[in-house]
Amino acid sequence: MIIRTKAPLRLGLGGGGTDVEPYCSLHGGYVLNATIDLYAYCTIEQIKEEKVVFVATDRGEIETESLQFPLNYNGILDLHKAVYNRLIEEFNQSKPLTLKVTTFSDAPAGSGLGSSSTLVVAMIKAYAEMLKLPLGEYDIAYLAYQIERIDLGLVGGKQDQYAATFGGFNFIEFYEKDRVIVNPLRIKNWIINELELSLILCYTGISRSSALVIENQVQNIKDKNEQAIQATHQLRKEALLLKESLLKADFFKIFEIFKTSWEAKKKLSSLISNSQIDKLYQVARDAGAYSGKITGAGGGGFIMFMVNPAKKVEIVNALTEQGGQVINFHFTKYGTQAWTV
Repeated sequence: MIIRTKAPLRLGLGGGGTDVEPYCSLHGGYVLNATIDLYAYCTIEQIKEEKVVFVATDRGEIETESLQFPLNYNGILDLHKAVYNRLIEEFNQSKPLTLKVTTFSDAPAGSGLGSSSTLVVAMIKAYAEMLKLPLGEYDIAYLAYQIERIDLGLVGGKQDQYAATFGGFNFIEFYEKDRVIVNPLRIKNWIINELELSLILCYTGISRSSALVIENQVQNIKDKNEQAIQATHQLRKEALLLKESLLKADFFKIFEIFKTSWEAKKKLSSLISNSQIDKLYQVARDAGAYSGKITGAGGGGFIMFMVNPAKKVEIVNALTEQGGQVINFHFTKYGTQAWTV
C-alpha cells in the first residue's frame, strides 16, 4: 500500500507578520492569503525491513533510523522525524512503524511561500490517511503548528499551516491561547482571474532563513519598539482593507495596499529588505509595475508585483534581465489532499 499526499503553497497577500507571537496574542492578528498550484508532496510506503527511512528528493538527503521511539534530532530531516514522533506518540500508542517517507517540494526552502509548514501538513495528511485518523482541517493545521513551533522550537508564524490545510482564499484571525478562525472568502471567478493576470511572482535568487528575520521582528515587539509595533498595526488594518477591496474588485485600492504594506513591512525589521530585493523592486517599478511586496518573512524568496496585464511581458523581461526568476502560477481552491495507490 502506498499513500500519497500534496499540500499547496501560498501567497501572503496581506497581514503577514501579525500572525507571529507575541503580537497576535497581545493585539490579535489578521492575515489574507491564497494557495497556488505549487505543492509539497509526501509518499509513505510500508516496508519489510525493521527500520524507518526518510528521503527528501529535492534536497538530496536520506536518513535511515533503527526501529526505536522517539527518533533523535540531529539536523538532518528533523521535520520528518518530528512528524513521525508526534503522530506515533499520539495515534499509535508510541509503537514504532516500519516506513519509508519520501518528500519533495515545487519551491525551495526559504522561498517565502510557506514551504516548510506546507511540507509538514502534507506529511501529517499522509499519516492520517494511513492510520485512518479522523482529523479535520483545524486539527491538522494546529498539529503542524505544534510540531514546528513547540516540538522543534522553530521560530515562525501561524498562517502557513492553515493556508496549506484549508486551501483557497482565506482571511485568517489569530488570537491569544492559539485561537484561530479561518474565514474562507467567496470571491467571484472573474476577480480571481483578473488578480492572477495582474500578478507577477519573481524569485529573488536568495534562499533565506525566515527564523532570523522573524526573531528580529519578535525582539522588536518584545522591546516595545514603537516603529515596529505601529507598522504591525498598519499591516493588520490593511489586511482588513485588502479583504474588502478584493471582494469588491477594487483593484486600484489593492495596488495601493500592496505599496503601503511593503513600506510598513520593512519597518518590522532591518533584515526584511536588501540590495537585491530593492533592485528588483525598482526595476519592476521602472518597467511599469504598480506596486510590489515580499511574500513571506522577507530577506529573500519571492516578490509579488501588481501590474497592468498589458505590460506584463515587458515587466517580466526587465526582471529576467536583472537576474529575477519569474514563475507562472494559478490560484487553487483546494487544500491538502490524500489518496491511496
